[in-house]
Amino acid sequence: MVIIVKPHAKNLRKGRYSEGNRIYLITTVTENRIKVFEDLVSARIIINVLKEEQSRKSAETLSFVLMPDHLHWLMQLKAGSHLSKVVGRIKSVSAHQLGGKIWQAGFYDHALRKEEDIQGIARYIVANPLRAGLVDKIGDYSHWDAKWM
Repeated sequence: MVIIVKPHAKNLRKGRYSEGNRIYLITTVTENRIKVFEDLVSARIIINVLKEEQSRKSAETLSFVLMPDHLHWLMQLKAGSHLSKVVGRIKSVSAHQLGGKIWQAGFYDHALRKEEDIQGIARYIVANPLRAGLVDKIGDYSHWDAKWM
């Protein structure tokens, strides 16, 4: 039996704390960084799952960009919700709808501090396709949204 050890995966959970009404930046990556979301249908499935989560009132999406092999999601966790459960549900539901395991275990989260520029972070998130060279202007990339834009 071969055991694959991801050297830093266990560190993703250290110090993780869910605070209702806190804004978090979440990053989660596809298994083996496979470019699952180059496919329009797969990308739209994930985006719809994010919308469903918002309708559950567990998290409000402030901004997101779905890159070919990962998701950046700026969200406000609602009171009574647990961060790991919300992200786990997003990953589980989307994987089920896409027919199998698509996400790496774990995710990265950053709890924003009050002094951080939320709209500036949202702009940085949606500009990812520009920095990655996927498009020349953000309007040419269809897998993003921001509450303020």
